[in-house]
Amino acid sequence: MENKVLIDALVRASALEEEQGRKLLQEASFANRSAEDLLTERRLVPEETLLKVKSELLKVPYRIVDPATISDELFKLVPEETVRNFRVVPLAWQNDMLVVGMISPDDTKAQDALRFIAKQQKVNLGVYLVSLSLWEAILRRYSPFRSEVEAAVRAISSLNTKKFSSDLRAVQIEAGAKGIDDAPIIKIVASTLKEAVWEKSSDIHIEPQRNRLRIRFRLDGDLKEVASMPIELHQPIISRIKVLSNLKIDETRIPQDGRFRAVLMGRDIDFRVATFPTPAGEKVAIRVLDPLVGLKGLEDLGLLGANERLIRAAIDKPYGMVLITGPTGSGKSTTLYALMQILNKDDINIVSLEDPVEYYMDGLNQSQVHPEIGYDFASGLRQILRQDPDVIMVGEIRDNETAGLAVHAALTGHIVLSTLHTNNAVGVIPRLIDMGVESFLIPAALNVMIGQRLVPRLCQACLTKKAPSAEISEIIKTELASLSDENKKAIPSGEFMVYTSSGCDVCKGKGIAGRIALFEVLEMTKELSHIMEAKGGESELVKESQRQKMLTLRQDGILKALRGQVSIETVLRETE
Repeated sequence: MENKVLIDALVRASALEEEQGRKLLQEASFANRSAEDLLTERRLVPEETLLKVKSELLKVPYRIVDPATISDELFKLVPEETVRNFRVVPLAWQNDMLVVGMISPDDTKAQDALRFIAKQQKVNLGVYLVSLSLWEAILRRYSPFRSEVEAAVRAISSLNTKKFSSDLRAVQIEAGAKGIDDAPIIKIVASTLKEAVWEKSSDIHIEPQRNRLRIRFRLDGDLKEVASMPIELHQPIISRIKVLSNLKIDETRIPQDGRFRAVLMGRDIDFRVATFPTPAGEKVAIRVLDPLVGLKGLEDLGLLGANERLIRAAIDKPYGMVLITGPTGSGKSTTLYALMQILNKDDINIVSLEDPVEYYMDGLNQSQVHPEIGYDFASGLRQILRQDPDVIMVGEIRDNETAGLAVHAALTGHIVLSTLHTNNAVGVIPRLIDMGVESFLIPAALNVMIGQRLVPRLCQACLTKKAPSAEISEIIKTELASLSDENKKAIPSGEFMVYTSSGCDVCKGKGIAGRIALFEVLEMTKELSHIMEAKGGESELVKESQRQKMLTLRQDGILKALRGQVSIETVLRETE
C-alpha cells in the first residue's frame, strides 16, 4: 500500500494529525521505509484503528488474534522462511481451508508464496489482515530463545576449548562479523539480543560466575535469569559484543563504554554497552534502547485529570521551564522525550544536551556531553544559546552553574525542559534555591513542576476485582474527598473496587505487564509567586499545592488503582 494513501486515510479518520502525517511521509521517503512501520514503531495510532483503516482501504477483513490460541500444528503448514520473508502467519485450519493472516495483503509476492503452499497442501486459502505485533509473536514461536541457545551450545560442545584462546578468538570473531551467520557464538549473541527486544527488557547482564556464565534480563524493573552456559563461552561472547560495539578486544583490565545499532523486528534498536572487570572475568551490561518501548506519546504516559492539561499549557507558553523530578529510574527521560515529540515541528529549533543520547529523534539537534573533556551540561548550555534555539532540553540540572544558566535561558525567551533530583514536585523550588538561584527569579522562569514514580502495571488479561478492605476503603475516601471537580471526573462510577492480577500465559505468570507512572503537577501561580517573594518555607509551598488541589502521587495512584491499572497495595506502599 502506498504510504500517502494510508496516511491520508488516517488523517481523514482523525486518527492522525495532518502535520504528523506530513512529517511521517517525509521520514518514510528519506529512510526508504513504510509509513506503517514508523506508525507502529512510535505507537502513533492504536493497533486496532490502524487495522480498521487498512481493512477499509484494501477491502480485506481484519482480525484480532491471541497468539496463544494458534496451534503448533499449523506451523508445519507454513515454513518459517515464508513467515519471515513475506510477513504472513497461519491462523487456523477450517474445512480444508488454510486461514492465514497477512501484514500486506496487496503484496503480490506474498500472495504467490501462499498460493504455492495452498497448491502443495491441496487446500483453499482464506486471508485476513493482521497486526505487526501478531506476526512478531508468531515468528518468535518458530525460533524460541532457549532452543536456539541450546542448539548453539551443543554445536560448540564438541569443539576443543583451546580454540577460544585469546590469539585465535579475535580472528574468529572478526570473521564471524563479516558474514559467518551460522557461527554458534554469533548465533548466541544474536538470539540474546532478539529475545531482549522481544521481552521488552531494559537491560541485558552477561555475568561470569565461578563455574558458569549467567545471562539476566531486567524486566519491569526486576532482574530475571534467562540462560546459563558453560564458562568456556564467556570470553568468545564478550569478544563478539566488543566487536559489535567497536571496543578493544584485548583490553580487559579497565571498564569500556560503547554502542551499536541493529535492525531487529523491522525497527532500529540501539544497544549501549558497558564492560566491567571482575575477578571471574569481564561483566557486560547492555542497555536496550527500543523506540517502541522508550518513546511514548503524552497520552500513553498515564496522565489523568488536570495533569495533562497543565503540562500541555506549560509547553504551549512562549518561554519558561518545565522541571521533572523523581528518583533514578522513575521515567523522567521518557516524559522529556514525550514532551519533545509534541514540540518537534518544522518551525521550532529543539536542541538537547544528554548524558548519553538515549533515543535518536528526527528533527531534533541532540548532543551528548563528555565531562571528561570539559564538555558538561554547563559548558554545553552556553553553546546551545548560540544555536538560535526555541526549545532547550538539558538531561539533568546537577550543579549551581547549570541551574543558573537554565533559569537565564528560560527568562530570555526559551522553553527549557530538564530534570532535577528531589522527592516531589513541591521540593523543586527549595532545591533551586539551594543551588544558588535567586528566589525572585524563579516565578518568572518556572512554568510547572512535575513529580513522578514508576509502579508495575497489572496484566489486563488476568485482572480480577474485589472490594477493598475497610481500612483501605477509608484511605480511598479520605484521599479522593479533596480532589478538584476536574479530577473527580476521573473517578470510576459505582462502588469502589480494587484489582489484582494472579498471573497467566500472557504475562508469563507475573501478574504485571510493564510499568505506568504516577504523576503530580504543581503550577506556578500568582499565589505561589507571592510566597516566593515573601521567602516562604516548604510548609507554605505545601499549603499552596493543597489550595491548587494538586493531584498528589498517592491520589493519582488511587485513581489508577480504581481503574484496574495498578495494585492499590503497591500505590500505598510507594507513596508513603
